[in-house]
Amino acid sequence: MTGTAGRWSTGTGRTGLIKGIVCVALGLILFFLPVPAGVDPRGMHMLGIFIGTILALILQPLPTSAVAIIGLALAMATGSMSTKEAFSGLGSGSVWLIVAAYFIAQGFVKTGLGRRIAIWFLSKLGGSSLGTAYGLAVTDLILSPAMPSNTARLGGVLFPIITSIGKLQDSTPEGGDASRKRIGAYLCATANNVNAVTSAMFLTAMAGGPICMGLAAEQGITLDWVTWALGGIVPGLVALALLPRVVHAIFPPTLKDTPEARQNAIQEQRSMGRMSVQERIMGMTFLAMLVLWCLGSTLDMAAVTVAFLGVSILLVTHVIDWKDMAANKSAWQTLIFFGILIGMASQLNTLGVISWIGGFLAGGIEGMSWPVVLVLLTIFYFVLHYLFASELSQISALYTLFLTVAIAAGVPSLLAALMLGAASALMGAMTHYASGPAALIFGAGYLTTPEYFRIGAVCGVVMLATWLTVGLGWWHIIGIW
Repeated sequence: MTGTAGRWSTGTGRTGLIKGIVCVALGLILFFLPVPAGVDPRGMHMLGIFIGTILALILQPLPTSAVAIIGLALAMATGSMSTKEAFSGLGSGSVWLIVAAYFIAQGFVKTGLGRRIAIWFLSKLGGSSLGTAYGLAVTDLILSPAMPSNTARLGGVLFPIITSIGKLQDSTPEGGDASRKRIGAYLCATANNVNAVTSAMFLTAMAGGPICMGLAAEQGITLDWVTWALGGIVPGLVALALLPRVVHAIFPPTLKDTPEARQNAIQEQRSMGRMSVQERIMGMTFLAMLVLWCLGSTLDMAAVTVAFLGVSILLVTHVIDWKDMAANKSAWQTLIFFGILIGMASQLNTLGVISWIGGFLAGGIEGMSWPVVLVLLTIFYFVLHYLFASELSQISALYTLFLTVAIAAGVPSLLAALMLGAASALMGAMTHYASGPAALIFGAGYLTTPEYFRIGAVCGVVMLATWLTVGLGWWHIIGIW
């Protein structure tokens, strides 16, 4: 993915300078705000640096990784983070799971197995880019109940197929805007948002689901797998039906109808012959990883452990080698920027900034009816994810706080727990740093930062609106409230 660097490049000259000044100015304003009660004296300093960094990631006066490193350096230089705190995010299992997913994708591409799978997809659904997107969505939906890592699901299963389809259709980041927009960028954008929906449909579809269940149990609320699945199936299916078309409307691929692609794929499928030894090793390794991912909770084996076991097998069998891994710029750049942001976001919680924001919210909704409170809390909980670099960090920081505020305002407890649980997954596609899958898709280079934010915002509105309308109506029918 040598073209990724181009996607991370930014404004230069006078434009870049103006963008940099804007980012610094906003950061300084927040940096010198009075410290609220209950917030560590370093809290507003950390908030200023973090918000300035996020704005710089959006405006990009410098490349993404460079912005993250500068933000990290400022946090350490001002004493907002100790050295240990500053680098804590680089040790996150979620970050390394993304890195491993890139290496697994390399194996699919290098052996040709990814191309074989892509050709199969095109032979069945290749008549249009929209049909291909729906095929990927169905695959994600089928895997989601039994695969509790949304990063592993998108990165280890769907991402290699997407990149292979892109190469097959001459749609790669290396080819420039015209090439990436043929179909690859559209499939990446759609898969990212579809992954957020499937993660919200089942308790076991992402790592944060069981955490929400545990936090709800501490409040005396029983949020089990059946309740979550029954509640998520209707709004989830509606959202899955909508999102590929919504993305197609706001970010259309230039390659829409491809009737010849299906016929060509069928012909090429016949001429490919039998799978090579390397393809078989890649396929068997992948299937073993899939089984272990599904049985992870039973075997007490983390998703990142399974991923690196798979990478180790690929190395031992020479499916990939260290030179391949070392040359994967996307993996290492994602490690830097996402790992740094996770550490910075965690520090905001440690210093009391997140609790202060939540307390401010609680005072603002006093006296409102509970339906209004539920809608406002859900929207605000979702929007606050712009300050977080993973779903788990926000769930840990805010889920209990928002749940307590909702129940105190009269929202039925199970309804509040389920809605906030769904929002905890839906928010994972809104920015390029919102979650592991989001960072992985961005690192591939198919989407620019402005495109990512625009698509994330529109799809976020669609997803939230679906859960707050169709979801609430369905939950009333089945007796959740």
